Amino acid sequence: MCTGNCAKCLGITLIPLAILCLLCNIMLFFPGGYVADQNEHITDEVWFFGGIIGSGALMIFPALVFLGLKNNDCCGCCGNESCGKRFAMFTSIIFAAIGVLGAGYSTVVSAVAINRGPKCQVAVNSWSYPFSEGNYLTNHSLWSECMAPERVVPWHLTLFSMLLAMSLVQVALCAFQAINGLIGTICGDCCGCCGSDESA
Repeated sequence: MCTGNCAKCLGITLIPLAILCLLCNIMLFFPGGYVADQNEHITDEVWFFGGIIGSGALMIFPALVFLGLKNNDCCGCCGNESCGKRFAMFTSIIFAAIGVLGAGYSTVVSAVAINRGPKCQVAVNSWSYPFSEGNYLTNHSLWSECMAPERVVPWHLTLFSMLLAMSLVQVALCAFQAINGLIGTICGDCCGCCGSDESA
């Protein structure tokens, strides 16, 4: 497969992942599916915007760059065949690195949030983090320590787990594009669009 085609496939995959990560982070602002009475009742890690900034906004730019690689002018570098394409593939390596950093940030935030657990009401007018070191993950009887919001533990765990999984996929895809971009920079695009145009 041509390096440009491969990058386009990665871009198509990254865009829906970025949108889903953004939506997951937004939903986390509504613990248990309810509107929080106070901002202090929302888990701290939600405010780090891992899904909105890291796996969301920062991932859109690499995805758009990857999508445009296939249609990039490969003959636009002083008339030198594939020079423009090579430069575009080199640029994609930089954007892939940005994607890795953004998704990596979201991965760390999600992992910390899962390990720490949600912030919830543990007594009358008392909100805190009742779990420690992820002990609630294997002992579901501890979930009853959260009096409110209702279903906050599975809500927290499901959404942050989805964020973690999608962020890891994004890291892998961007890392793959970095390798693909390096190959495209060194070898050029195997499709040889310049040659095709000349023969037409």
